[in-house]
Amino acid sequence: MQRTTPRPGAFLELDQLADRTFDGVLLDMDGTLIDSMGGSMRAWRTWAAEHDVDPAALTALGGRPASQIVASLLPADRVAAGLARIHELEVAEALAGIAVLPGVLEAFTALPANRVAIVTSCTGPLLEARLTGSGLRRPREVVCVDDLTNGKPAPDPFLLGAHRIGVDPHRCLAVEDAPAGLAAGRAAGCATLAVGDTHHHSELEADGYAPHLGHVRFGSTPAGITVTAR
Repeated sequence: MQRTTPRPGAFLELDQLADRTFDGVLLDMDGTLIDSMGGSMRAWRTWAAEHDVDPAALTALGGRPASQIVASLLPADRVAAGLARIHELEVAEALAGIAVLPGVLEAFTALPANRVAIVTSCTGPLLEARLTGSGLRRPREVVCVDDLTNGKPAPDPFLLGAHRIGVDPHRCLAVEDAPAGLAAGRAAGCATLAVGDTHHHSELEADGYAPHLGHVRFGSTPAGITVTAR
């Protein structure tokens, strides 16, 4: 639930992806497409204070659905109210404005519209609030936590994302900033690209790494989607 300090000369490694082609790209949202971290951290700090939770307990739970976080920190009889409250706080923060991360607009322009989906741990209303707050266009296909029984790190979100764009998950690239999301992508059979600075590079097990999508060039060829360093 907090940013790390990027290494000097931000780490970039795309060699394992450079010779591959993909039929689809499945993109996490927070920390991958948009910078919602500041508002989200403010919301969770407020929530923790209201619910007498040590904010340090939130750190190890980043990248997981809010329902999992709340259920792990509150007694069962307080979970429903706690979940409703963090949702209220995060939606309010999102509508106040969110920045689109570097390279995202270029990625959406380069990728075939029918071969890309957002796969997020947000609820549907929070997803819409964050897209509204960022001004980022909504892709044709979106998977949110409301669509699933099991969220990240289970493979279900990426399996459903691949299904919705009509692509074998083994022919998809999952782009993520968090260990739980990368674990979900691997479990679904996707290749993985780690981006962002919400977690230290050493925590991110992936086929490729980039500080943000501004370092990545997507191409569309008859053989499929390519990924190279920009």
